[in-house]
Amino acid sequence: MEWEVVIGLETHVQLSTKSKIFSGASASFGAEPNTHACPIDLALPGCLPVLNKSAVEKAIRFGLAIDAKVANRSVFDRKHYFYPDLPKAYQISQFELPVVIGGRVSFQVENPDGSTYQKTINLTRAHLEEDAGKSVHGIVHGKTGIDLNRAGTPLLEIVTEPELRSSAEAVAYAKALHELVMWIGVSDGDMQKGNFRCDANVSVRPKGQKEFGTRCEIKNLNSFKFLQAAIDYEVRRQIGLISEGGKVVQATRLYDPDNDETREIRTKEDSMDYRYFPDPDLLPLEISDEWIEEVRASMPELPEKTLARLINEYGISEADALQLISHRPLTEYFEKAAAKLKDKKIAANWVKGEVMAQLNAAELSIEESPVSAEQLGDILVRYSDGTINQKGARTVFSAIWEKKGDKVDELIETLGLKQISDTGAIEAAIDAVLAANPKMVEEFKSGKEKAFNALVGQTMRATKGKANPAQVNEILRAKLAQ
Repeated sequence: MEWEVVIGLETHVQLSTKSKIFSGASASFGAEPNTHACPIDLALPGCLPVLNKSAVEKAIRFGLAIDAKVANRSVFDRKHYFYPDLPKAYQISQFELPVVIGGRVSFQVENPDGSTYQKTINLTRAHLEEDAGKSVHGIVHGKTGIDLNRAGTPLLEIVTEPELRSSAEAVAYAKALHELVMWIGVSDGDMQKGNFRCDANVSVRPKGQKEFGTRCEIKNLNSFKFLQAAIDYEVRRQIGLISEGGKVVQATRLYDPDNDETREIRTKEDSMDYRYFPDPDLLPLEISDEWIEEVRASMPELPEKTLARLINEYGISEADALQLISHRPLTEYFEKAAAKLKDKKIAANWVKGEVMAQLNAAELSIEESPVSAEQLGDILVRYSDGTINQKGARTVFSAIWEKKGDKVDELIETLGLKQISDTGAIEAAIDAVLAANPKMVEEFKSGKEKAFNALVGQTMRATKGKANPAQVNEILRAKLAQ
């Protein structure tokens, strides 16, 4: 029997606000346990939540980015369940009236043969909610501690329609969403800190069947590798179970990467089990059209528009442009470096090559680059106008990286990197090389192109690498043609 996989993703994105969604406690990561938990987070009697305006604006920003409807009126609800790191025994979330409705995300999916196809999936909703705390195991033998620093941090839960049909599509969508939320500045997307994590709802059905199969939800997948592996295992498990005459039971499962398997942690609750009702401590969230337009005016150019502009206006390839828009600070760095150059492709090649190689080796982000975009632009201007050659450009780049100076023109002078572009001086050097290497000259004239390259090398050595290579090639060919 042929099977069709049906996947829907729920992604929890921690919003990059300074404080929590309903309290003034810090939302920063890495503090000592329970030092960022205030009376509201601890659910002490008499404490009332106050909504964080910045979290709402980031939700609006996301809604605009995916071409969704931003609700003028939405409601916060109480979602009841007991867990030790949830002091109130309910979570403030949104249910029937979310802040963002609909929308879509487009992305590229790679086939096993390396070819790609475009896919667009629809989103059901995105809603604001608070995160729970964290259970900490192993600090005291046989006991579990509770850290409430994360309790109350603002989340945007983004829910897709069940339109994904493979683990590859699920991962491609998750990567596109990850890039988008970082690009528009609503989240830092740090998966190691749990700031971007997915729940995958997975089911299978015989190909051609309209009804969905019974789904299982795999919780808290915080890497793309684990997302793909968990879905693949769950698909195999469900197909094997049905093929042997069994039935899939709706349940919540966790992925164990050590054993590459999913394990049931509880039978799946439905919405009725959470006893949702509007939170009486919070008024409905009213978002005016004027507020939406204010947020729209502050939006950065979206990735698809940037991609088209880099290709059409800068003349770089789609593959290069896709690499340069993978991270918004990288795009900004490239555009600043390319600003003074007529040929923007030079900057694209340098950013993708030399800059990224040095950053990766030093384990630095583009924001931490010791060579600023403006300095790289100045280096490439001097390379483009023939003042220095490529080797000289790399030398200046390394000198700035190693903090040996910060002024490009001064370093060119200090390090003696200025190219010889004087035609007379280059001709004199070539004449001397030709006179000293008659055998190479004869070999070139007999059709051996390698001899030409050898003569170029001799000329560059004679000028200590300072002769303009383009001029050397042009003058040398002219002389050999005589």
